[in-house]
Amino acid sequence: MFFQSWSDFLNMGGYGFYVWLSYGVSLAAIVGLIVQSYRGKKTIFAEVKRELAREQRLQANKTRGGL
Repeated sequence: MFFQSWSDFLNMGGYGFYVWLSYGVSLAAIVGLIVQSYRGKKTIFAEVKRELAREQRLQANKTRGGL
């Protein structure tokens, strides 16, 4: 499709609002998924670290004759 000006490009033959809205919603969804993934990764790493520390404490307690 060939546009005569930037205004025509942004207007998209009268469908510009819907086109740019769909791009905006898609971009927001992708950014939201990326942010959620990073937060989830941090949470999972924290849980794994906590579990490893717990297992080390249990192992140390077991070798000392506790419990």
